[in-house]
Amino acid sequence: MNEEQQALDFSTVIASTVHDMKNSLAMLMQAHGQWQARLSEAQRAPEQGVIDYHFAHLNGMLVQLLGLYKLGVNQLPLQPAYHELDDFIEAQLVSHQDVFKSRGISATYEVDPLSPLGFFDRELIASVLANCINNALRYARHALLITVSDEEGQVVLSVNDDGDGYPQALIERQDDYLQGINQSSGSTGLGLYFAGRIAQLHQRNGVCGHTRISNGGPLGGGLFKLYLP
Repeated sequence: MNEEQQALDFSTVIASTVHDMKNSLAMLMQAHGQWQARLSEAQRAPEQGVIDYHFAHLNGMLVQLLGLYKLGVNQLPLQPAYHELDDFIEAQLVSHQDVFKSRGISATYEVDPLSPLGFFDRELIASVLANCINNALRYARHALLITVSDEEGQVVLSVNDDGDGYPQALIERQDDYLQGINQSSGSTGLGLYFAGRIAQLHQRNGVCGHTRISNGGPLGGGLFKLYLP
């Protein structure tokens, strides 16, 4: 067996393990949710926000790892269609409402009436957006805002928080997504790399999707933008 075949076999084993981990996590999240539902408000632990956040964070990382494996072996099909952006954004926020509530975050969204529709793979872009929301939740103080606008014919989904923003070094090196582990934050850049790869899959008339990060926006903190042609 050559080295390339050994590497492929090993990555397949890792992908299978990650898939099993994701299924186990889903069962754990479901059981925990059912247990929580039986408790009164007074009985619920103040750490619930931390638990909810890390459940979502772990699930997001496993989704990313599986997605990157499928990209590597050309088994990640792109199934774009037109979607109403109001409904799409609202669905993503609803899925995080327990975390927003427990962490005291006000989450809102605005869709440009001139850009009511987007043409994209719903599942893939939802996974990117979920990761962005989880990242923003980690740093937001009180607010998170998702906006949809049009820039030169491209639909732009923006995620903005009121935290301290992205480190300047990360912004300057954002095209070098996999930058190693940041010892102070634990960040690997995997989320940005995954988002960039998914964005690039979306192409139209020779234009590829892409991502950009900066600081500022309406809330003054980190600002993530996903461009879809």
